[in-house]
Amino acid sequence: MGGIFGVYSHDECVEDLFYGTDYHFHMGSMRGGLAVLNTDGIRRFIHDITTSPFRPKFQDDLPKLHGRKGIGVISDTDDQPLIIRSHLGTYAIVTVAKINNLDELAENAFRKGTSHFSEMSGGVINPTEMVATLINNGKTFEEGIERAQNLIEGSCSLILLTEKGIYAARDKLGRTPLAIGEKLDSRLPPGQKTLLDPPMSRAVTMETNTFPNLGYKLVRQLGPGEIVLIHENGVTTCKAPNKRNQICAFFWVYYGYGPSSYEGINVEEVRYRCGAALARRDEEQGFKKPDIVAGIPDSGTAHGIGYANESKCFYGRPFLKYTPTWPRSFMPQDQNVRDEVARMKLIPIKELITGKSLLFCDDSIVRGTQLKDTVQGLYDRGAKEVHMRVACPPLLFGCKFLNFSRSKSDLDLAGRRAIKDVFGETYPQLDEYLKKDSEKFKMMVEKIRKELNFTTLRYQKLEDLVEAIGLPKDQICTYCWDGAEYNDK
Repeated sequence: MGGIFGVYSHDECVEDLFYGTDYHFHMGSMRGGLAVLNTDGIRRFIHDITTSPFRPKFQDDLPKLHGRKGIGVISDTDDQPLIIRSHLGTYAIVTVAKINNLDELAENAFRKGTSHFSEMSGGVINPTEMVATLINNGKTFEEGIERAQNLIEGSCSLILLTEKGIYAARDKLGRTPLAIGEKLDSRLPPGQKTLLDPPMSRAVTMETNTFPNLGYKLVRQLGPGEIVLIHENGVTTCKAPNKRNQICAFFWVYYGYGPSSYEGINVEEVRYRCGAALARRDEEQGFKKPDIVAGIPDSGTAHGIGYANESKCFYGRPFLKYTPTWPRSFMPQDQNVRDEVARMKLIPIKELITGKSLLFCDDSIVRGTQLKDTVQGLYDRGAKEVHMRVACPPLLFGCKFLNFSRSKSDLDLAGRRAIKDVFGETYPQLDEYLKKDSEKFKMMVEKIRKELNFTTLRYQKLEDLVEAIGLPKDQICTYCWDGAEYNDK
């Protein structure tokens, strides 16, 4: 997916920019980038971070950057930030976007006289460049950003670094979040001698976990489609929010970092509630309590804690994740590499496995290939039983709004693969598979259970997940589970 961050300070912004961007590294990415604007123009650095953390790649660049305003990005698609020279002026842009009508937009641009677009590997047009082209067709930045948001099918949140200040715009349906924070500057701006009007630094972030350790206080979340300009004197709303909100529910289930909040709802607390709901369902069905409850690290950990707290079971860690040298397992493009990374970084503790009935909570089962090897490793070390509880329903629809996973086809999803194997249906009508009490649903889950070798497997009910998040269902996107779409007009 990726993440974006921007900061406007009355003094040097580089340290906050560096750490604020670094705090998005958990989002999963291929490139990292920073750009700072000063009297000499825009200075930018971009590095490959597929096999190395963001921080060491950029530490040597920091002495070369200076300025009071800057933007940063963790990108899982293209090199960013881009520096654009246009009739609006020279600016830098970062995006978190999935543009489903990219080719159509390009053809429209060609007919209107745009001469070319950069291509990435595989012949794909650079999506951030496309967003910039759409913006440049406006008479102002505000008009151009709104135009881009309206033309893009998919999703797009963005930050622009301009002479006027930092523009921030949340996706028109709010599928990805943006928030504003502020703090008192440690130094006075040039020429100011008193604290009668204290100077404030302001930041815009996708993940609010960036704020506490940098000293920022969360001011507010941007609304869907809202456009703001962060400048020397504060934050100006350039376009009011849209009424319809469709933030991706997977931020709470998996993508978000525990300290982050969206729409005022904390990630860690939602995951505790998800785990608790799974435990209550097990209790209703008379499930015998396991010896140990655990979470699949990292994002499954909080779900597991919620389950253990609700069920009064012992919470333990039958394996630990070794993170100092291994990259994130979902990042490499090659499935064999992903599986090897996942296997090597989870180190089992045999003393907590042998002879034990184990229950694991995980955020989701996407393909299931890594889980299968993990479960077999537990049995190889003497586990008596291995139960799995999943914090969300089965994934049956490939996400078309965010760059959620590396899967190239819906048939890569464990649920769709099970349907094909059991019923021979490659493109089935999925209504019956969405009903948790239907025979087809039960047979699908049983096929997944057997394939992954769990003693028992149970998924979260969608209504329990929605309740755990605490927003009305029509204000969150649940497309990957139930195929529900809402008109974006």
